[in-house]
Amino acid sequence: MKKLAVGVALVASIVALTGLSTPSRAETGEVAVVFTKGGFIVGVGGGEGVLLLRGKKYPFTVSGMSVGLTVGASTTKFVGRALNLKGPASIEGSYAVGGAGGAVAAGAGAVQLQNANGVILQLSGPRVGAEVSAAVGGVTIRLK
Repeated sequence: MKKLAVGVALVASIVALTGLSTPSRAETGEVAVVFTKGGFIVGVGGGEGVLLLRGKKYPFTVSGMSVGLTVGASTTKFVGRALNLKGPASIEGSYAVGGAGGAVAAGAGAVQLQNANGVILQLSGPRVGAEVSAAVGGVTIRLK
């Protein structure tokens, strides 16, 4: 009987300890960004955005550069999701961009980016301006 009581107590202790330790869970936030880009051969751009996570807003800046065929200027208002967040600071970092795109007067743009923290940005939105690009570059996000 004593062995049974000790065994039950041991199992209850293990269950209690494992129940208290919660695994680190990635979160999803909402993102809104306004990004302006322009150039000839080398494109330079920047903008501002906001991450909405757990009901709180976290403003950030975006800067970037691309090298390749870039002609003209455009402004894109992106909205979307930030996946795999482990807190607001994990959105910071460098994101690689590659591909071809363009906008004349008004169009739509969509992009998926990932940083070294594993955060994935899935963004889309209308593009206004006259810009054509076939360039490779990147953007950097920093919280304000």
